[in-house]
Amino acid sequence: MRLGRLALSGLLVSLVLSGCVPSVVPRSPAEIAAAQNADNLAKQGQFDRAAQAYLALAAQTPGSADHYNLLAAEAYRQENAMDRAAPIVAGIQRRELSDDEPARLDLLRAEIALRQRDPATALRLTTQHDMDVPPSLQPRLLTLRADAQAENGDLWSAARTRISMDGLLQGADRSQNRDQAVALLAKLGADPLKQRAAAMQPDDPMLPWINEALGRLGVAVAQLQPNLTQAVGTLVPGSGASVREGYKMPVQVALLLPNSDGLMAAAAAIREGFFAAYYQDSDTHAPRAAVRVYDSGGNAASAIKAYNQAVSDGAKLVVGPLTRSEVMGVLGQSALPVPVLALNHSDGKNVPPGTASEFALMPEDEGAQAADHMAERGIHSAYVVISSDDFAKRASASFKAEFAAKGGQIVGNSQIAASNVNYGDAISALNAGSAGTDAGIFISMRPEQARLLLPQLRVARITLPVFATSHVYGGSDNPTADRDLEGVEFCDAPWLFDAQTGLPSYQDVATQLPAARAGTAQLFAFGMDAWNLVPYLDWLRSHPGSYLPGASGQLAADTFGRINRVLAWLKFQDGVARPINGSLQMDNAPGGPAPAGSAPAPASSAPAPAPANG
Repeated sequence: MRLGRLALSGLLVSLVLSGCVPSVVPRSPAEIAAAQNADNLAKQGQFDRAAQAYLALAAQTPGSADHYNLLAAEAYRQENAMDRAAPIVAGIQRRELSDDEPARLDLLRAEIALRQRDPATALRLTTQHDMDVPPSLQPRLLTLRADAQAENGDLWSAARTRISMDGLLQGADRSQNRDQAVALLAKLGADPLKQRAAAMQPDDPMLPWINEALGRLGVAVAQLQPNLTQAVGTLVPGSGASVREGYKMPVQVALLLPNSDGLMAAAAAIREGFFAAYYQDSDTHAPRAAVRVYDSGGNAASAIKAYNQAVSDGAKLVVGPLTRSEVMGVLGQSALPVPVLALNHSDGKNVPPGTASEFALMPEDEGAQAADHMAERGIHSAYVVISSDDFAKRASASFKAEFAAKGGQIVGNSQIAASNVNYGDAISALNAGSAGTDAGIFISMRPEQARLLLPQLRVARITLPVFATSHVYGGSDNPTADRDLEGVEFCDAPWLFDAQTGLPSYQDVATQLPAARAGTAQLFAFGMDAWNLVPYLDWLRSHPGSYLPGASGQLAADTFGRINRVLAWLKFQDGVARPINGSLQMDNAPGGPAPAGSAPAPASSAPAPAPANG
């Protein structure tokens, strides 16, 4: 498959037609007029006629024949008529060309060689040490090189070549190239990829791509935890404390959330969190976008319609949609003219498009971070006890992969049905294991189950430390009931425990807004972060190590634009969940003058008129 032929055609035509005639003899008025006519035909997409015009010029001007023959061959390439370009290319004398023309000739020869199933020649032509290729032709050169490597059976090199040009591409071209790079790695198979990954340093740029390929093969892999080195929003020296690094607010933002049965409660909590953070920005000196809300409908077709309407209405960034099917629909479009911050992940079979980011509350993140936390505590053996819920199974799979990557061993595994209140079988499995001083228990379950499990563990005189996902916390303090969870450590959104400075007090917000309490508290924090990410998305994606101190965690973008969360760790003490390390002393409040009169439009299936931008 040729990379972005249609997307690049305009660029290539302009390159083809910008070359100068390598002749010391001034061109006649007739030649200039004929060349301009051929030029216009090519610009109009009439490549066959343009090629004929260039061939006529080559016949009429022998001193410039190679120049015009090259233009004719390139026009035929644009017509996808490489069989007609091949004999012309064969007759061109490379030494008679100038500027970037020799490189363009080599690229044509390489493409023809690939069509003729001669990858060795194509590889030689695209790996010449003295080949001088301008930046505009680098993507085409690397694409042909990758195709030649793949045809030669060197899938690893082909993938590396495609990955090397990731930063040179944009939009649909970048998305297509990324998918092809991952597909090439996947063809190597799971075991060879695992072996390569095991030999790599954690910061090897190939490692995220290998993990992506392994995930596509259905292999649970250890997650690459973000390296948090610099918070966004630091003051720019000499700015008079008014400009913060990385802050770039779009003029208009669209928020796509479903207003349908079964999704209304979750969408409402996210929307309230989004606008709570939006209005909080009025207390800072930050410019704010105008915001319009659209009903994404809860399905792919409705979400695509809402996205297209938002684009038509002038949105410069779309936040949402929410459900997986909606996200797959919007991100699966052939083009995304406006960037997207999706509030979920797609099915994992494709990397996000180049103009899209994905942000989600994922059980996999919690399982992996629990494994890291236990390993940091010196625990090398783990028992896994989970509920039968989907979130618990997903968290468990991620925990096991990460724990194994850290050198840990799973010595017991139990699943408890929701209807069961006697956990004797699970506890027997724990007793049957070979627990040592470096052992611990990982659980993923709702508080009702955990409050039954922990006392039964104590009765059985099992005193191993217990670590849990956020599901063990009911969303608000319940000292009486949670005394049964004494000593359990779990990961969760820092803002819910006022463990993140720079944000409004959780207790103050929860007192005023019911959506910030109990079961929807995490979704409210998620909505806050969706807004707070808006001005920093570009910076996070282009500056590895940067992060946003958010309500749902410390937020950093990975290689593929997915926003990863680093969670806070809490511990039940006297029936109350308390941060283990106290507050996270980070301030993410942006600077700049506050706007006046900027307010969001109300939620509606049909968008309301956009408010004035402040």
